[in-house]
Amino acid sequence: MKKTNYKWSVLSIALIAIFLFGMIFPFFWILITSFKPDGEIFGDGAYRIIAQNPTIHAYIEVLFNKGILNSVKNSFIVATTTTVYIIAIATFTAYAISRFDFKGKNLLLGTILGVSMFPQMIVVGPIYNLFLHLHLTNSYAVVLPYSTITLPIAVWILVTHFNQIPLALEESAKIDGATSLQILYKIVFPLAAPGVFTTAIIVFIAAWNEFLLTITLNSDQSYHTVPVAVSFLRTQFQILWSEVSAATIIVTIPTLIIVLLFQKKIVSGLTSGGVKE
Repeated sequence: MKKTNYKWSVLSIALIAIFLFGMIFPFFWILITSFKPDGEIFGDGAYRIIAQNPTIHAYIEVLFNKGILNSVKNSFIVATTTTVYIIAIATFTAYAISRFDFKGKNLLLGTILGVSMFPQMIVVGPIYNLFLHLHLTNSYAVVLPYSTITLPIAVWILVTHFNQIPLALEESAKIDGATSLQILYKIVFPLAAPGVFTTAIIVFIAAWNEFLLTITLNSDQSYHTVPVAVSFLRTQFQILWSEVSAATIIVTIPTLIIVLLFQKKIVSGLTSGGVKE
């Protein structure tokens, strides 16, 4: 019996190690590629872990000559603004869906989920025409259509978390004389905080990584976000892979730091909505 358990433990560790290697290897390979000169990225040098002539030229180029820092700033502005207004709308919407019974409730939830499945290519044309007529292209107004990709999933996640909060707590507060706003801010929202925080992180990362809407609505380079800026690291004849790798490392660091700092809250939020008490 002990030998069997030992074998399963070794197999589990091996599978976990393979999974982690598969997850980490792409990031590791991009990291070592960012320090290679262009001549070593292809050919025999492509398989070397340590470059023969390591250089930080790609980092200097993207930081000081290609405007990647301005793109990081734009991404922070867009992602933060999107997160704030989407969470505000999604929180009240999800609470209303969770607590009130009305006709078409299931249909509404199904519609919300269905909207999140729409390909962006379907909506980007009408959105561009609307922005063009309103003179909102090349601006931070791009955060408005971000709701098409972030709001449905935010509402869906938060409905699950509000469903886990016992209705008896709100009824007790009403008996004690609490108003509807007091119940929301003093009882419901604090209990739903882990789910709201987790949803905010998911919305932030989705907005940070968004590409199609930004490149369509903001042709001006000064309003390019990180994914768009990285896609322009090329010449007429080639892609500047060393600069792309360096830019990828630079722009991954902020989201990586956020996830590492708040990983406990993220896990808490994900698990609190997944177990029915």
